[in-house]
Amino acid sequence: MLRKKRSKVLMIVFFSIVFILAVIVIFFNIPCSKTRSKFNQLQKQYASQITDKDEIITEESIKNLPAPVQKYFRYCGYLGTPMRSYMKAEFKDVKFRITTKGKPSEIRINYTQYNFSDIPQRFAYIDSRFHGIPFEGLDSYENGVGSMKGAIAKVIPLFDERGEAMDKACLVTFLADGILFPFTLLNDYISWESIDDTHAKAVISYYGISAGGIFTFDENGAILSFRTGDRASIDMDGTTRYSEWSALCSEYERTNGIFHPTVLKAVWHYPEGDFTYFDGNDVMIEYR
Repeated sequence: MLRKKRSKVLMIVFFSIVFILAVIVIFFNIPCSKTRSKFNQLQKQYASQITDKDEIITEESIKNLPAPVQKYFRYCGYLGTPMRSYMKAEFKDVKFRITTKGKPSEIRINYTQYNFSDIPQRFAYIDSRFHGIPFEGLDSYENGVGSMKGAIAKVIPLFDERGEAMDKACLVTFLADGILFPFTLLNDYISWESIDDTHAKAVISYYGISAGGIFTFDENGAILSFRTGDRASIDMDGTTRYSEWSALCSEYERTNGIFHPTVLKAVWHYPEGDFTYFDGNDVMIEYR
């Protein structure tokens, strides 16, 4: 009799554990989450405010830009195209390296971002798994406030970084995104300084903050990189330090008559050596 009761209890415990595990697996695999919902909300909110532009990019539009920047717009095929108000960029299976307590580790992520041109706004969603557990991130730059949030298992906050250093880092990242979304480079909130035939300095000023860096071009006019010292490195544990940072691009391909890079890397130039933490290929870009 006692054995039967024990067997019954063990059976109940076993099926309870199986049920709980099944619920967890289902929960981890359903697409909805607080982080994703917030990202979708921000994208829809600002996209709904966009109106189509009648302006066409012409020689007149670029005449006051440094020579290599003008050459870039001509070479990549932007002359004769309409101005665009926002961009969607999607990266799949990106090699992404993170540091915790000084130790780097690599995960694969899907990365989706929206940039809005009229007023600098930027939102990016990171979707990944860490040892089978969902990991999500939301980078946002809204009304001059930058933030970087992360959550594991969809509901457990992992980090939430904010502050003046983050605000400036997000602003200069928006400037660097001109590599993918060059329409922003024509806005009045960006000023230019000529350097030579393959380099030009850009400074973005908005919300009472300024940040800048140098764009490097090849002889044809394609952008090769953007480099700045105005971006703080903020690790997941909250550690902040300043080093030179670069966005590197390559593998230009023609889509709808426009040349754009399909490979993008983000690199910290630390004193102990370069650290490539974002290595994305086959980026898909949409403009509106």
